[in-house]
Amino acid sequence: MSRFRSLWQASVNATRRALTWNLEDLVPPSERYVFKFDSKEELKRWHLYSDSEYGGLSSASLEIKESANNESNGTGLFSGNLSLDVEEGSKWNISRSGFCGMRSKKFDGFIDLDAYDTLALKLKGDGRCYISTIYTENWVNSPGQQEDNSWQAFVFVPKDNWYIAKIPLARYLPTWRGNVIDAELEMNPARIVGMSLSVNAEGGVPGAKTGPGDFRVEVDWIKALRLQS
Repeated sequence: MSRFRSLWQASVNATRRALTWNLEDLVPPSERYVFKFDSKEELKRWHLYSDSEYGGLSSASLEIKESANNESNGTGLFSGNLSLDVEEGSKWNISRSGFCGMRSKKFDGFIDLDAYDTLALKLKGDGRCYISTIYTENWVNSPGQQEDNSWQAFVFVPKDNWYIAKIPLARYLPTWRGNVIDAELEMNPARIVGMSLSVNAEGGVPGAKTGPGDFRVEVDWIKALRLQS
């Protein structure tokens, strides 16, 4: 093969690679893993919180549940106990107790989900209603407020069976300290700074298990989906 033909062929191959890269960049895959819960290392990306930080008596843990047949990776197990009681003599004057949650730790940069319209969670639960929260860069709160903006949606998790909950991003409502903000606001999915999954003893959707007591939900993964063309 002549030097000219070799150069021409190399240029063609390079152009094909560039075109392929540009196409994938313009049309990202229809789904993307955001978080997996298949190892102890993955769980280190999360931290727990509960009303115990403010004098409540609820408790929670997050650990790996190994697969029964050892043929697949484990899953995250978020479990604990919801209590409506408050520690006697607590210095905190909390208005309500009975909540626990797991939140992703801070990281550099953002999760950019602008190319997607739905968040999916693969869960196996206990019949309770959980709360999925997306945190975005602060641009709603007034100057001086350092809290991330939070957007929340209920997730009912059927008991004892794996279930993939698909929540359109448009269904997430803006909230501040657990209360829905009554304003026309729109999430910026390109500036996500974290996510959480939490549970309250009270509230939720009709038919869900409520009240104090044990809770338990397995989490396999969280994905972003593009379902709309």
